[in-house]
Amino acid sequence: MSSSATETDTSDLVCQLDNVQGIVDALSTVRWKRHQDAVVELSEHGIVLIVEETGCLQAKVYLQKELFIRYEYTAQGRPRFGLSLGLFVDCLNTFSVPGHSSSIEIQYPGPDMQLLIKSADSLDDCIYAEIRTRIPETISWDYNFEPAGSTPLSFTVKSAVLKEAIDDLEWPGSSIQIILKPVPPSVTFRGEGHGDLQIDLMYYANTDLLIAFHCDHEVSYRYKYKFLRATTSNVPSNVIKDNRGSKLTIGRGGMLKVQHLVSVARPSTSHQHIDSAGYQQPSRIAYIEFFVKPEEDEDTVND
Repeated sequence: MSSSATETDTSDLVCQLDNVQGIVDALSTVRWKRHQDAVVELSEHGIVLIVEETGCLQAKVYLQKELFIRYEYTAQGRPRFGLSLGLFVDCLNTFSVPGHSSSIEIQYPGPDMQLLIKSADSLDDCIYAEIRTRIPETISWDYNFEPAGSTPLSFTVKSAVLKEAIDDLEWPGSSIQIILKPVPPSVTFRGEGHGDLQIDLMYYANTDLLIAFHCDHEVSYRYKYKFLRATTSNVPSNVIKDNRGSKLTIGRGGMLKVQHLVSVARPSTSHQHIDSAGYQQPSRIAYIEFFVKPEEDEDTVND
């Protein structure tokens, strides 16, 4: 007990998690390339991991304190540190055992500002890892997501449908146009390359696919395909299989926000956290947000 007290006294954060695979799934969602740096921010509310690409794409993983079975936070302010996202995910994977809900303890900082991870399943055997951290780079742009008007411009679509639509629209170096129309209420994905390909989702005709729709005026913005694809390319297979909804919102200036929900519930007890509507309680869900800047295009229809 004394060693645990010492850890808490010298660390900004000591926390324990009972499902490593859930966190691996959440972090893998924003891992769109092999070598990728991330910024981690700690607070009394939980952990936020931020990654970005060339000032046009940013993603955040929110791990609320309720996801942890132990969360002891003693820092003043909100400490930040940088690390390799790939190394972090690969390291966590070594603690994950298929078919078993592995528990780990995470501590920061270690004696040399490391992120310390150790298994917490057994007192007899222990896996231990240290990840070197660094001074975080400044986030190059502030997404500053603001609503486009009094009525939100958003729609919720089954995750599998969204991924399939974006995959089908692939053209090398191309852009994808997203069009929302209030009459008839619909969402159009249009890809242009060596030819044109268009996918239409009609709200009233496809309520099993297009779950929700809010739009009071027509809007149209183009986004680089490689950035739009990054928002779905690594969504965990279990999310696609369960076909949860992914929400897309267009904000002021065409900023696109894509939101996914990833379960971090223990597989053996996950049924205890599902309500009558089939949705898991927020305390067992990791929230993933992507922000994609639009391309400059004088032909887009807005406002």
